[in-house]
Amino acid sequence: MKQRIRSRAGLDPAWIVIAAGVCAALHVGKLPPAIAALQAALGLTLVQAGFLLSLVQGAGMLLGVVFGLAADTVGPRRSVLLGLSVLTLASALGGASTAVPLLMALRALEGFGFLLVVLPAPGLVHRFAAPGRSNVLLGLWGAYMPFGTAVALLAGPLWIEALGWRAWWWLLAAVSAVMALVVARGLPEVPPATSVAGGGPALAARVRRTLGARGPWLVALSFSVYSSQWLAVIGFLPAIYTQAGVSGAATGVLTALAAAVNMIGNMAAGRLQHAGLAPTRLLTIGFVTMGLAATAAFAGDVGQGLPPWARYGAVLAFSAVGGLIPGTLFSLAVRLAPDAHTLGTTVGWVQQWSAFGQFVGPPLVAWIASRVGGWQYTWIATGACALLGLLLMTRIRRTLPPR
Repeated sequence: MKQRIRSRAGLDPAWIVIAAGVCAALHVGKLPPAIAALQAALGLTLVQAGFLLSLVQGAGMLLGVVFGLAADTVGPRRSVLLGLSVLTLASALGGASTAVPLLMALRALEGFGFLLVVLPAPGLVHRFAAPGRSNVLLGLWGAYMPFGTAVALLAGPLWIEALGWRAWWWLLAAVSAVMALVVARGLPEVPPATSVAGGGPALAARVRRTLGARGPWLVALSFSVYSSQWLAVIGFLPAIYTQAGVSGAATGVLTALAAAVNMIGNMAAGRLQHAGLAPTRLLTIGFVTMGLAATAAFAGDVGQGLPPWARYGAVLAFSAVGGLIPGTLFSLAVRLAPDAHTLGTTVGWVQQWSAFGQFVGPPLVAWIASRVGGWQYTWIATGACALLGLLLMTRIRRTLPPR
């Protein structure tokens, strides 16, 4: 029987891991409320804003499986600690930036820190979960991104209005430093999957097992088409509403709510799978709803189509029901990993493609908006992603082994 590991500080270690993920997600979500301030202070363009949104995923896009391999080898606890330290340093230096290129470079560095935190997390949550609770807690883990993003979107406008964007960067550097102390004190040591000394051939073998299996590819590509559309829509909501004349405080609340409701789907995914609902059915519901909701939210020029309140309701549905997808895919990543020694590399591969989607999605949507002079064709990009997600779901259905 699986033995539950307890924290040295009396805290539930699974919740410490989830909290560390939320802290990392704050750095992803800190940029959208600062776009207007950065445009005024540094002359940031719309396309540059799109790249700043996505550069935090650059490390994951290029090196996800490598970092997952490192987490498997050196130990997940040290990976989380190092990632939080990198986020602290990069955010502190970013607050002192005076040029867009330097801010972009530090944003990319934050991506490395983010990756080091989140890659070992699903395996840690699975390991620390009480017997029979793994799917539920992995569903909660899937909510780390929308929760952290929502907190940043809600608090960011108020903090930036009062103290400026630089103080916002420094605040999140301090939060990361505190979280690193909590992890250092409260998270138990977990032995790595293999020793470093004997890892030469084993490292290559684990990569080959991961990339040679069908399941990790299907989960990774599915995460890519989900993440690209979610971050593109949620990341640019503050800019969209600001252009529409909505006040800064109202924009923060509306965008934070749109990000926060994604947690509903994430948490529901874990519980529904625990109750026996097939993961492929949850993926179908999520992708169909995202495609239809994005069309309702964006199709047509201002003054055409649905009224503003209905369009916002469609954005909420897009995010809330779409949350079924990451909550389901995290559990599938654990389930479809070739073996216990490839959990980190499997999650790393999934994160690599998720990062690719987040890297490509915002600049693509920003480019479309800049070409046509508005956001009315956003639904074409998101709809294409939803269709690809449904196609991948059919392949996952054929790949899933019996429980």
